[in-house]
Amino acid sequence: MEGDWHIDLSAGKPAAYAALRQAVSALLTGESNRTANLANAAAALFATFGWHWVGFYLVDAVRDELVLGPFQGPVACTRLRKGKGVCAAAWEKAELVNVPDVDSFPGHVACSSLSKSEIVIPVVVDGLVVAVLDIDAAAFGAFDAVDEAGLAAMVSDLESMWTTWE
Repeated sequence: MEGDWHIDLSAGKPAAYAALRQAVSALLTGESNRTANLANAAAALFATFGWHWVGFYLVDAVRDELVLGPFQGPVACTRLRKGKGVCAAAWEKAELVNVPDVDSFPGHVACSSLSKSEIVIPVVVDGLVVAVLDIDAAAFGAFDAVDEAGLAAMVSDLESMWTTWE
């Protein structure tokens, strides 16, 4: 699965998410390094959908903030504090947050002025948020219910593998 990466979008997003989920699972199977697996998951999403930014923020429990993890896209904010921004909201609520217009989100942290909409899905392991998958798009309202379901299913797969990774 490594090398050329292509998921056919012509059959629609539900089919693309199903194919992507299967391909990412195959790609991550047998690899125990968390950084490598998160990097490949971010790259697969980025390559498939062409969003502006795709990546993970990992919970730093000591400093009580999110720290930048593997990602694809332009340079990003390195640390995000609780109480501020879409990522922090998903982390604190332990639930998916879909924002069609980031400029209307109170306390939005603008890592890139090109980001217009954002979706963040928490990665929950043993009842604790350990990371968030953060995706930004350059268009308003870029994420719909199909994206929510497809991304939540992918994150569920990552959650089930998380404790087997180093």
